[in-house]
Amino acid sequence: MPAVINYLTKIVFGEGALDSLDDELTQLGVSAPLLVTDKGLVQSGLIERVRQAISRPSPLPVYDETPPNPTEDAVEAALALFHQHGCDGIVAVGGGSSIDLAKGVSLLASHAAPLRQYALIEGGASRITADTLPLVAIPTTAGTGSEVGRGALISMRDQRKLGFISPHLIPSVAICDPGMTLSLPPWLTAATGMDAIAHCVETYLSPRINPPAEAIALDGLRRAMGNLHTAFRHGDDLQARSEMMMAAVEGALAFQKGLGAVHSLSHALGGFHSLKLHHGTLNSLLLPAVLRYNAPVCEEKYVQLRAAMGLAPDADVAAAFEALHQELELPGSLAELGVTREQLDQAAQWAVEDHSTATNPRPATRDDFLSMLQEAYEAR
Repeated sequence: MPAVINYLTKIVFGEGALDSLDDELTQLGVSAPLLVTDKGLVQSGLIERVRQAISRPSPLPVYDETPPNPTEDAVEAALALFHQHGCDGIVAVGGGSSIDLAKGVSLLASHAAPLRQYALIEGGASRITADTLPLVAIPTTAGTGSEVGRGALISMRDQRKLGFISPHLIPSVAICDPGMTLSLPPWLTAATGMDAIAHCVETYLSPRINPPAEAIALDGLRRAMGNLHTAFRHGDDLQARSEMMMAAVEGALAFQKGLGAVHSLSHALGGFHSLKLHHGTLNSLLLPAVLRYNAPVCEEKYVQLRAAMGLAPDADVAAAFEALHQELELPGSLAELGVTREQLDQAAQWAVEDHSTATNPRPATRDDFLSMLQEAYEAR
């Protein structure tokens, strides 16, 4: 029997949670939802499972053009479909890209364009009101936690990947059914799992005072470290999938403390439209370099990280994450992902300006960011 959890938003969690979708839409007063997803999930048959869980008289419109990193153009295209079919709510199915895109649609369906004015670094948080549309988020990965998060990352036409942050962007309901992740391929299991781990680590290290969030982050880290290998090697293990989904949820519940330089850099690199870089893969690659940079001011907290990770008291935390990255067979460098040295300068500048930089435990300059990027650029 799925559990119902209320913390920031309503979470229906556990095997069979998808069966609650129709009731949740009814409670939200949604009679004509738009489904936001990607073509891979349509082809996999998961979207058909979602359709069958919704009893509505007419075929549901589906926007399935979500790109690997949601874009301003994609938000506007999905919004046009929303208006064309007279929709009154949204069901987002997929990873963080589909859920973040859906948040953008929910925002622009009730707030005046352009989208950019609502970005955090543009002072847009105060412009986002409670007048957003009902949104049900159904994750099919265990990584971003966007299903319970207050933010959306969207790439603008000028290639800036901007954060849109507001409690009004938290989905109305998150339906977290680990059965929806059983078909996730090993590489994506690894990359999204490392995304969840990066969230738990960075939010724990954030200097803001929020002990409950820190406790949640450490619990998420323990779950992820204890189950990621199993989910990666044995994708049909429902228990491991469930633990990874909870770790992803917990990483995002702890977001209230803010993130740090890992995300400043991954947001910057994710803005290059031509590269189509995966956010979780970037986080995993960048985590060791950032942990080394932060070490002089974080040693007390690294003690707790070692305990949550099951490491020896004198273990090198950054080296442990490097080893995990290699064990999960993820790309070994930014160069291997297609990033050029010429792009590092621009990425460093964007990282300085990113909203996550303010909560990195050690202040970082453009040159500091460039050094971290150069470390991650070299092949290991």
